Amino acid sequence: MILIFGGTTEGRAAVKVVAESGKAYLYSTLTSGQQLETPAGEHISGRMTAESMRQLCLEREIRLIVDAAHPFAVGLHGTVAEVAGELHLPVIRYERRPVAGDMPGVIWCGSYEEAVKRLETDGVERLLILTGVRTLPRLKPFWEKHACRFRILDREESLKDALACGVPREDILYYHPDESELDVWRRESPQAVITKESGESGRFPEKVAAAQELGIPLYVVRRPALPAAFHTVYTESGLRRRIEDFLPDFFSLKSGYTTGTCACAAACAALYTLLTGHPADTITVALPAGERVTLPVENITVGSRSVRAAVIKRSGDDPDVTNGCEITVEVALNGSGEIRFLQGEGVGQVTLPGLGIPVGEPAVNPAPRRMIRDNFEAMGVRGADVTVSVRDGERLAQKTFNSRLGIVGGISIIGTSGIVRPFSNEAFVASIEQSVKVAAATGCTRLVLNSGARSEAVLRQCFAGLPPQSFIQYGNFIGATLAIAARYPFEQVVLGIMTGKAVKLAEGHLDTHSRLQTVNRDFLVRVADEAGCSPAVAGIIRQMTLARELQTALEPADRDKFFRELLVRCMQHCKPLFPAGKLTVLLISEDGNILYDNYY
Repeated sequence: MILIFGGTTEGRAAVKVVAESGKAYLYSTLTSGQQLETPAGEHISGRMTAESMRQLCLEREIRLIVDAAHPFAVGLHGTVAEVAGELHLPVIRYERRPVAGDMPGVIWCGSYEEAVKRLETDGVERLLILTGVRTLPRLKPFWEKHACRFRILDREESLKDALACGVPREDILYYHPDESELDVWRRESPQAVITKESGESGRFPEKVAAAQELGIPLYVVRRPALPAAFHTVYTESGLRRRIEDFLPDFFSLKSGYTTGTCACAAACAALYTLLTGHPADTITVALPAGERVTLPVENITVGSRSVRAAVIKRSGDDPDVTNGCEITVEVALNGSGEIRFLQGEGVGQVTLPGLGIPVGEPAVNPAPRRMIRDNFEAMGVRGADVTVSVRDGERLAQKTFNSRLGIVGGISIIGTSGIVRPFSNEAFVASIEQSVKVAAATGCTRLVLNSGARSEAVLRQCFAGLPPQSFIQYGNFIGATLAIAARYPFEQVVLGIMTGKAVKLAEGHLDTHSRLQTVNRDFLVRVADEAGCSPAVAGIIRQMTLARELQTALEPADRDKFFRELLVRCMQHCKPLFPAGKLTVLLISEDGNILYDNYY
């Protein structure tokens, strides 16, 4: 069993990840307000001492702790580290992603006590306090002597704590999620603002932006250091991958690494060997979110001025055509101050715009390029030639959509997060967006959306004059695909759909996967009734096994009424997602004919 400490945005995300296993877990929060929506989870609340936490872990046979509590919950982090150390339990820290970059106007403070001294020294007289109600006692030496306003959560217990601390009621304002920081600061007109380093989920970037726009100094209390034994992750994918490291059997399906991560690891292994003269058996690299992963290295070859290293792509249980392939990277220092990417055998070349890579460059996508550059910079290298090769890549590319994207001669080196989740919905939607970008960049004015190879073959015959980039497969993600298309200036979108998905879409299910949605016969009976079909249709619907049976089981007059009403309902759910251009829905039969259409 896994024990999760939450009460935060990260806590809810941790629950989401762990719940995918279908196995039992405990979710602990300080208060009882945050409820779970997954049947396998058990919510417990209340402050824990080291002894009560130890007893809980022993009684419930906890094997792993996920600390997703607030970054400033120092006492809890310390108790978790103490108990986990005694019981030899691994701890994964699901941390708020740090905010990087230069921050003019930000005054960093190592503690609340330091912040009080800085505020006094700087002569601040009107302060807006955004650090939360539990921090008010530590800032009291300042606010009891100066004019301050206090923003707290709009909860009875928060108000009670603030008043108990001595805060004047008239100086309290409440946090409203829909109100921007900029609007609050303009209304309050403080001389300075103090907050915590709360990360993205705490709207820290928005506070920095408001400070810079209004020229108001922002005092920031730094996030406390975490216990050294914690294993830190910043994303849901990273959390799942770490859980698999410690509890290999927790999830029935295993995740893996993207080709981008493998290429980065091979490049870093080659660079390490080039710099040190010592071949690397394993290499640790930072993923885009900052998480660090370690991969085994294969076949290091040292040349006179370069080194080649290989990493075997492991996709876990994701059905990836590159699973098990060898990704090799050769690195040579070039002294130019630039990381240049060169095309090796089995890696494709970009021939069309829209992918974020210049035409003529190797198909190493932007995210893997950034990952390699960032890891090289961390190793002190800014100038190198990086040649990426994939054994048998040209043959593997024939099983992908690369040719449609204008990538010729091999596969693409891809990946946004660096981690492949099995049967990843995120990866599928990302590939849809990439295809739509290419269609827009190559001048397509019409998109033809389809669920897969069979429906696409029908639509290609209907729209034979369109280039291949116009045809986009949505799989089950109808809603996501239409929303993506709406971000580009397409004049028309044609949605081809077969009966099984149409009956789900008509009810409003924009993701039509069978594990999420089943055919609702009661709904279809209502459709038939409102379409004016004969009473016999209801009986046919009740007895059918598959929705496609309706194409042949209904009499022609009833079939016409039923399917036209069905498409009207499909259009009602789709049109709001693509409001600007023309939208057409085509119903495709099992034998490859267009049965009906509807358009707006």
